[in-house]
Order: sequence, then C-alpha cells, then structure tokens
Amino acid sequence: MSAPTAVDPTTRTVPDHRNRHRTRSILVLLGLIIGTAALVVVSAGMGQVSVPPVEVLGSLAHHFHLDVGPLPSHPNGEGALWNVRFPRIVLGLLVGAALGAGGCLLQGVLANPLAEPGIIGVSSGAAVGACLMIVLGGGTANDWALAGAAFVFGLFTAASVYLLSLRDGATSAIMLVLTGIAVNAFALGIIAYLTFVASTAAREQIVFWQLGSLAGTTWDEVWVSAPLIIAAVAAALVLVHKIDLLALGEIQAASLGVNVEVVRRQVIVLVSILTAAAVAFAGIIMFVGLIVPHVLRLIVGPRHAILLPASVVGGALVITGADLAARTMLGDADLPLGMFTSLIGGPVFFILLRRSRHAGAGW
Repeated sequence: MSAPTAVDPTTRTVPDHRNRHRTRSILVLLGLIIGTAALVVVSAGMGQVSVPPVEVLGSLAHHFHLDVGPLPSHPNGEGALWNVRFPRIVLGLLVGAALGAGGCLLQGVLANPLAEPGIIGVSSGAAVGACLMIVLGGGTANDWALAGAAFVFGLFTAASVYLLSLRDGATSAIMLVLTGIAVNAFALGIIAYLTFVASTAAREQIVFWQLGSLAGTTWDEVWVSAPLIIAAVAAALVLVHKIDLLALGEIQAASLGVNVEVVRRQVIVLVSILTAAAVAFAGIIMFVGLIVPHVLRLIVGPRHAILLPASVVGGALVITGADLAARTMLGDADLPLGMFTSLIGGPVFFILLRRSRHAGAGW
C-alpha cells in the first residue's frame, strides 16, 4: 500500500488570498456606495433652508410614490430640495462618476498611474470652446451655448491628439502623452489670448468658468449629461477584461487576441465623451480623475472589473463632498469647486507620490 501523498499547504493560500482580496474589494465598494448615499442625504439637507435627514428621505420616498416618512416641515423645504439642491447634487454625482471612470480607463490603457482625462486634451479643448463662446457673447453667453461649445471643442481636441499621435497606423502610450502635452500647451495659449482680448465682463466669466462650479444647476442639464455619462460607463465595463490584459504589455496582450489599437481608440473615445460631458456644465475640475483611481488602485487592486465601478462611485463621493464643503465652508459664499479640489488634491497627490517613492512602489 502506497504512502499518502503530502499536501503542499502553499497551494491553498493562493485561492484563500484571492477570496479574501475579492471580499475586501466588495466591502470597499459597498462602503463607497453607502458613504455616497449618506453624504447625498446630508448634503441635501444643508443650506440656508435646513432640512433634517429624515425629512430628506421622506421627500425622496414621496416622489417615488412611497408614503413613508415625513415631508419637509419648512414651507420652502420641498422647493429648496427639488429645484436647487437635488439637481446640483445629481449633476455632481454624474460629473464625479465621469471623471473617476475617465481617469481609471486612461491610467489602465496607458499603463501610467499619472494619466488623467485632461492629458488627451479634452479639458483644455473644452475650455477653448467655452472661452470663445464667452468672448463672442461679450460676457453674456447663454449657458447652453457655452456647454455645447465646450463639449464639441473637447471632443475635437481629443480627436486631434489621437490623430497627431498616429504613426504607421498605430499609436503608443508615450506618443499620446507627449502629443497631449503639446496640444494642451497650444490650447492654453489660445485661452490666454482670448482672455487678453475679452471685455471685463467676459474676462470675469472666463475665469469663473475655468474654476468650475455646480451653482445654478437645473434638471435640464442633468438630463443632457446623464445619458452620455451612463452610456459611456456602461460601454467601458465591457472593456475591463481587455484593459486588464493590456497591463501585461502590448505584445503580450496582442498574443492573447487583444487588438491593442482598437481598444486604445475605444477608450479614448469613451474618456473624451465622459470628460466633455462632465466639464460642459461644471467647468474645469482638476485632480479627481487623477487621484481617485490612483488611491483606489492601492486599495482594491488593479483588476478593472472592480476598480472601474469603485472609481465611478469614488469620484461621485469626492465631488459630492467637495461641493458640500465649497458651498458651506464660508457661510453664504459659494467657493469654486475646481479651486477646492485643486487645493485638496494637490497636497494629497504629493503625499501619495512621496509614500510610493519611499516604499519603492511601481505601477
């Protein structure tokens, strides 16, 4: 009778480790969703017309035809919630989701943790379109015309970056980045010229738009942005497996059946739509698309099946929290959202870089 075969205990550790990591990632995602939902309720109730959280939930329930919870006791509570705060909050959720998803996709397809949506020229191109419309309107540009120009110019600039980076029918990550830097610099020169020739009123509007803000958001703006952002995120979820394979390297991904150039082109189109839809109504908001995916990759790992949804929810959470702070920190003053995210995001990213350098961490 043969002796029993010894079982190598190390063979059990890999599945156990994967299960623990998967469980932790799911818990992180659930925590982000719960935190975002709680922050939405708190944010909706804060302002000149204070509405307790239980009344915010009651108002939401009644609008979904559920006779649960009390309605706002303040006579202007319903109007404040549904005409002012909820449109602003929902657009903030969409903008944050778009920027978080865009950063996650671009960092994955370029295999660069420092990549962010603005690197392909969408933000600077959108700023050129908005500034041009403001100058032509003499500082009284219609919000819809301004948003439309920002969206179109943002997509056009991203397409230009892609076409200029083509070489022999293909692109490389380094060429996309370098071309994006050059096009962004050119766009900034155009913005500087438009700011110089603008009237005083137009110059003030240019500065305000570039600082980013969700003030004055209406439901019409939400209904325009929502289909674009939701559709682009849904399409991105289909590509997560191919983006994971790209992390192995272009040659390895190609050997596994991935058409690298097609995937890169699809991602650039999706990132362009996400970013253009986000900045068209909210203006330029920095660092969200860079920091949120970067931080979450350290927490949940590089698999985009979980990283992309986490970045979507994380971006929504960050914008909701930043907007709440921007409109409540100084009483009645409404701080520019882009200024606030830059003031917070810059030091946070510097700390991440220092920690990564100290730990010797790579991509």
